[in-house]
Amino acid sequence: MNYNLNELSAQQGKTSTGKALGKLLRLITEERRNLYLALCAILTNSGLNLLGPFLIGYTIDKFISHGDYHSVLMYAGLLLLMYVVVFFAGYAQTTIMGGIGQRMLFKLRNSIFSKLQELPVGFFNQNKAGDLISRVNNDTDKINVFFSQSLMQFIGTIATMTGSGIFLLVINIKLGLAALVPGLLIFVFTRLTSGWVKKKNAVSLKSTGGLSAEIQESLQNFKVIIAFNRRDYFRKRFDQSNQQNYKAAVGAGLANNIFLPVYGLFASLAQLTVLLYGIHLISTGEFSVGLLIAYLSYATNFYNPLRQLAALWANFQAAMAGWDRISVILGLESNLVTLVAKPKVVKNTALLSFNNVHFGYVEDKEILHNISFDFERGKTYALVGPTGGGKTTTASLIARLYDPVKGEVLLEGKDIRTYSPEERTGKIGFILQEPFLFTGTVRENILYSNEQYKGYTNEQLEQVIKDANLQTILAIFDKGLDTPIASSGDTISLGQKQLIAFMRAVLRNPDLLILDEATANIDTITEQILEEILNRLPETTTRVIIAHRLNTIQNADEIYFVNAGEVVRAGSLDHAMNMLMHGKRAS
Repeated sequence: MNYNLNELSAQQGKTSTGKALGKLLRLITEERRNLYLALCAILTNSGLNLLGPFLIGYTIDKFISHGDYHSVLMYAGLLLLMYVVVFFAGYAQTTIMGGIGQRMLFKLRNSIFSKLQELPVGFFNQNKAGDLISRVNNDTDKINVFFSQSLMQFIGTIATMTGSGIFLLVINIKLGLAALVPGLLIFVFTRLTSGWVKKKNAVSLKSTGGLSAEIQESLQNFKVIIAFNRRDYFRKRFDQSNQQNYKAAVGAGLANNIFLPVYGLFASLAQLTVLLYGIHLISTGEFSVGLLIAYLSYATNFYNPLRQLAALWANFQAAMAGWDRISVILGLESNLVTLVAKPKVVKNTALLSFNNVHFGYVEDKEILHNISFDFERGKTYALVGPTGGGKTTTASLIARLYDPVKGEVLLEGKDIRTYSPEERTGKIGFILQEPFLFTGTVRENILYSNEQYKGYTNEQLEQVIKDANLQTILAIFDKGLDTPIASSGDTISLGQKQLIAFMRAVLRNPDLLILDEATANIDTITEQILEEILNRLPETTTRVIIAHRLNTIQNADEIYFVNAGEVVRAGSLDHAMNMLMHGKRAS
């Protein structure tokens, strides 16, 4: 299945502004009450601001021209009261929408991270971690800026413009139409350029994700860079990504700022039209000075918000581009679904069976061809073969990190897809070739996702470890269960990480334990300790070992040779080694 986010984003059809805004608003459906309060505040703000110019024009024509300064002071006091209310309404609207934006950001990031946890290993194989981090952090912040800062300003701007337009037409329809013609030109210009602005923002966000991925990759492999003295190589790659990001950011900046000068030009044109035409109407006796002043204020109230709308519209397009990148993730579904149909039980005493299994990571490029074998309960199986032959792929199918393209994998006679993730991981333990530990302590890492010992004290857990014959491994760590672990850095060796992963798997008491080169980074003495521990596992535990060391696989009950998409029973160790040497020459 294709999980490449960049390809999926390119395949998405163009979304209309209305539909996209509707999807964005659905993110805050639970905030209806607060939205109504913010809307009331912004409408109060806009209404009082619209009333101001009318009162000023009325005061000029009725009181100032007649020298009634007492009434002028009364109306001045009324205007002051109105603007105080406007101040508090604006503050309330900003506070409410800021809270809505932060809560939406919190929920959205949780939703994305939860979705990432649901997706299969194949998704992470096709996407860079840095780009995913950028989508979770940077793209969601673009949406937060729109909701917390722009949405209500957008609504308030529309309300102010609508009210001002109505006043312009009611006071004098001919002058009003002349004043609104530049606004029509602005609307046409916006419709023509919005798609281009959104595209520029999408390119910028994508390049930011690429830059983040490049930084993450360089830092993750910094020891290799130092070892080979290739700082120049990674510096060159970073410079290329940085240059690409710079050009994309400049392009997005130019696109986002194109509205402001264009809107300003049309606003000035409208005010000039009102002034010239208004003076003409005054000269013919059709207009008063007070009305012209009020009219200029309403024209300003119509076009000044358009300048604000220019910046808000750019924020909206950036949020749209961010939402497009996020919605691709939220719309994905895992291809590792749990079958809800009644499972078909096959009469087979084997713990695990492969029946005519075919598999490939990429469509039309098969790696395993028609594989069939049985693993009996309590036996030890070894998978050997040349590098790239398919050993780890076979183990990944056993643990259901992937599903076969054809055929089926049976666990205890049932299709492995009928087991829930909790049931499957309780029965199958997997020690990876490159174990991953979380920042914390040895205790937190060995108990990860193991509810069986939740709430145990260190003393109780140490007794469990002793009963599992793991106390020798725990003694390797200076502070025992409280030894600090950092997921990055060199607080412990790679071999020690494998030992912790070993304890983590064994303490789960799995029915089937897979060891993928689990002893590759530990010394011979510690390897012998692990072998003794494996030998003391319950007799019903099935072990699947992938290793290159002969002493690791020499005691296996059965050895399988894996190469060129086939899994063949090898028989004796000598026969397996002969096949291995032949396989290397053949490859």
